[in-house]
Amino acid sequence: MTNPLYDPYAVLQKVYGGGAYLKQALADTPVEEQYRARTSNICYGVLENDIYLDFCIRSFAPKNPKLPVRILLKIALYMLLFLQKPRYMVTDNAVSLAKKLGKGGAAGFLNAFLRAFDAEKLVLPQGREESLSVRYSYPVFAVKKLLSEYGDEAEEIMRRRPARTFVRFANAAAAQKYLAAEHEDTPFENVYAFPRFRRGAGYDAGEYTFQSVGSVAICHCVEAGGKLLDACAAPGGKSVLLSQKFDRVTAFELHPHRAELIRQYCARMGAENVEVVCRDSSVFDGTYAEKFDAVLCDVPCSGYGVAGENPDIKLLRREEDVAALCQTQRAILASCAKYVKAGGTLYYSTCSVFGEENDGTVGAFLHENTDFVPEPLESPLGHVRKKYGIQFLPHLSMGAGFYVAELRRKTL
Repeated sequence: MTNPLYDPYAVLQKVYGGGAYLKQALADTPVEEQYRARTSNICYGVLENDIYLDFCIRSFAPKNPKLPVRILLKIALYMLLFLQKPRYMVTDNAVSLAKKLGKGGAAGFLNAFLRAFDAEKLVLPQGREESLSVRYSYPVFAVKKLLSEYGDEAEEIMRRRPARTFVRFANAAAAQKYLAAEHEDTPFENVYAFPRFRRGAGYDAGEYTFQSVGSVAICHCVEAGGKLLDACAAPGGKSVLLSQKFDRVTAFELHPHRAELIRQYCARMGAENVEVVCRDSSVFDGTYAEKFDAVLCDVPCSGYGVAGENPDIKLLRREEDVAALCQTQRAILASCAKYVKAGGTLYYSTCSVFGEENDGTVGAFLHENTDFVPEPLESPLGHVRKKYGIQFLPHLSMGAGFYVAELRRKTL
């Protein structure tokens, strides 16, 4: 059997060393298939607890180890602290892998560190923001934003939750084939949450797809109509689901390879009324001026509403990125608003819990576009009402941290 630290190390080296997203790194790295679930669990767990594991290392190491050794330590510590693996086994495998990687000079340090480490001797920082940062492995800047906006509720937003897989079935008959397994109902038709769900032939046959409950909730808010533009469509889940509510869907996607993913998604799920177009949604194209009854702008955002499912967000997203993303969001809204017919609807959504990306962006748009007015929204999924839209929060909304607003274009 391969060293159990080897495959996680190969994947995480791409994330920590190359800035890759975890899902892509897992897809691009050859791993032992029979241990794929274990490798994925370790990788997600390390990134979910990254700041805490860094704190553990700083607390017991005389100086910060170089990146390869630091990655090995994080994997080993995760296995010790969260998987309760025997210390001797973890230590021996970490030392063995260090030697195999040509880091034999660090073998003694690894051995001494892992044998001496004692979590009970850790002392968390005194400041509230720093303490919460370590406890929940959220960057300090994100902790500050959440405390400022949500107060004590911020801890509930950051709190780790058991992993769930949301599955949307094509119809009730397809769903019945799978509901003998442990599952949880959602407020949406044919959408269920599973603690474990293995992809099988039914996926390729179009019986079901994987779609987050937040994504489904946003689609539920969109009123049915004639022509819809999904302005930031990849990977295609919303386009496919909304194709059931509209006569015609146009899906904009900037990158050709992602546009092809949408086409494949539509073909798999039988969505024949979706046209995929490679286009930058932040740049106005007069060809589409006032052509759509509804436009959905599910814009690029910080992603902190789905950090529980995508822990690499906490590692890769910086504070300065949020301000830059707000500019992109405003550009997309300003451009796509021109595609809405008089009397039509513009929907704005994110997977963020930061107000500046949500009500902040919408408020700036409304200030500059007085021909649009906000409309009240409702959802069967738990949420809180904001000035312009509704905010789904992880502890209220089955783990989802999404935002959506509906803006109606006035008739002349």
